[in-house]
Amino acid sequence: MFKRQAIGLSDTGVVRNTNQDSYYLDSQKRFFIVADGMGGYVGGKEASEISIKAISNYLEQNWNSSLPSNALIHESIVIANKEILKAQDLNPELSQMGTTVVVILFREDGSWRGHVGDSRLYRLRAGQLEKITEDHTWIANYVRRGELSDEQLRSHPWRHVLLQCLGRSDLELIEVEPLDTFSGDLLLLCSDGLTEEVNDQKISQVLADQNLVDCHAKAATLVETAKQAGGSDNITVLLVEEL
Repeated sequence: MFKRQAIGLSDTGVVRNTNQDSYYLDSQKRFFIVADGMGGYVGGKEASEISIKAISNYLEQNWNSSLPSNALIHESIVIANKEILKAQDLNPELSQMGTTVVVILFREDGSWRGHVGDSRLYRLRAGQLEKITEDHTWIANYVRRGELSDEQLRSHPWRHVLLQCLGRSDLELIEVEPLDTFSGDLLLLCSDGLTEEVNDQKISQVLADQNLVDCHAKAATLVETAKQAGGSDNITVLLVEEL
């Protein structure tokens, strides 16, 4: 098991009045979560907070169970979705609330990641940035088929249309996969408030910048870069470095 350091930062951004993003760093650095409440819908903040609480509680309570980690992540997200649906039923004004989520954990059976929606996980290894997750959006399917480029996606008017999110009774796709990690890797979990404003090349430059001496400096620089580029949405950055 590697030692690791981690930092999370969340900012309202330049345009919005409230922050609907949430994040969680386990005190023992075993698991990490970012959730992005659906902007434009009443209850986005509540949805992201419910998901963070439900997932972190389930992982904590069942950490030493016999469940394999992939099942642990999957079930935690299922429970989070049920909790959001329950809150919708109790509060009709929140009936459209939803959230994305991305989670990683480090356990005896390895490192794993799970996600729903378009919050992302990246890995910087030996100066090379790799996007680990694939967005669960309508337009991302066209990029995967080669019908649109990444740059075309960045300006497409339908780029934010989610195929899947928490807060829906028809939730079908919960993507859970092993996460390959080595000493020296830097992992980035983020909401689309970062990736909407800052492209992968710039993210890679910031994460690899030797003048930024630690995770806090890198995270703060990413947030500030997104704000300077427009800051049209809430910005959440969570960095985990394997030592």
